[in-house]
Amino acid sequence: MSWFVNFVIRVYTRIVCRIDAPDFQKVPMTGPLIVVTNHTGQVEVPLFYAHLQPRRMTAWAKIEAWDYPIMHWVFNLWGIIPIRRGEADMHALKAAIRALDNGYIFGIAPEGTRNRNGILIRAQPGTVILALHTGVPIFPLAHWGGEKLMKNLKRLKRTDFHIRLGKPFKVDMQGVKVTGEIRQQIVDEMMYKIAELLPPEYRGVYSDLSKATGKFLVDVD
Repeated sequence: MSWFVNFVIRVYTRIVCRIDAPDFQKVPMTGPLIVVTNHTGQVEVPLFYAHLQPRRMTAWAKIEAWDYPIMHWVFNLWGIIPIRRGEADMHALKAAIRALDNGYIFGIAPEGTRNRNGILIRAQPGTVILALHTGVPIFPLAHWGGEKLMKNLKRLKRTDFHIRLGKPFKVDMQGVKVTGEIRQQIVDEMMYKIAELLPPEYRGVYSDLSKATGKFLVDVD
């Protein structure tokens, strides 16, 4: 059933979108890694899942999504991990760590919610907790164009959907004590990695790339 659903999504997204993804081949096909990305919620989640198969993937999604029968069925089929937003959900954190221990890609949108116009908003620091607990490579991934999908569908027009993958990095605390302020600095550094991959008009609060310190991020091969 999972194969069939992913096949249908691949066909559907190729029909409604012109997919520009020259960097997909850079995604390692084995081993654990975290992908941090922006989030419009229009098409990127099913597209990533379907087009990166047979790579095993999972992610967090707000637990309220399971209230909708279709989302409940699809998310369970994909093995998505429900998370309670606004609180320290240790069950969701442990499930994410287990997935990475088993060699999964774990996808995270640090913004914590959809930005429906595709323009970056300030990120939440939860991503940093998982990165510090696991130490696995982190890939920044940026996409744009998907925010126009629904409008284009109404006009029977295809959507240009662009995907770019940056260089992997890890978090290195360099002996600095982890505080709330430091976690926010680290996640902002991650978001600047995403912003660098986006056209300027999509960078939002991360438009000024000169503010990207990169103090706690180190490149990996």
